[in-house]
Amino acid sequence: MSKLIRFGVSLPDDLIKKFDRIIKNKKYENRSKAIGDLIRNFIVEEEWKYDNKNSIGTINLVYDHHKREILNKLNGIQHDFHEYIVSDTHVHLDHNNCLDVIIVKGKTGRIRQIADTLISVKGIKFGKLSIATQGKDLR
Repeated sequence: MSKLIRFGVSLPDDLIKKFDRIIKNKKYENRSKAIGDLIRNFIVEEEWKYDNKNSIGTINLVYDHHKREILNKLNGIQHDFHEYIVSDTHVHLDHNNCLDVIIVKGKTGRIRQIADTLISVKGIKFGKLSIATQGKDLR
C-alpha cells in the first residue's frame, strides 16, 4: 500500500460549504475520501482521451423494441464487435420500452466506436457511454 500524503487546499468559503453539504448527503465519512474519489474520476476521464488505453465501460440504450428491425441491428452490431462485448443485460421497462446495458472492455477508442455505432441506430431513444477503469493503477 502506498503512503498517505497530507496537503492543504485553499477554497472559497461558499464552495467548501456546498461541497460539505454534498458529501454529507452522499454519506462520505470525510473530505479526504470525497476528494480522493474526485481525483480518481479525473484520472479516468483523462485516460479516456487516449484511444490506446485498455479500459472498460457500459453502454446504456433505451429503445422501443417494436421499432422495425432495431433488435436485429443491435444484435448485429454486437456480433460485429463480439470480442469487446463482455455482457449484455436486457430489461423490459414497460410494454414498449427496453433498456440494454452492455459491458464493454478493450481500447478506449474502440469502445467509443462501438458506443457511437449503437447509439446512432435509428430508434434509440437514449444512449450513453459510461466510462470506467479496470482499477489497476488506482488505490
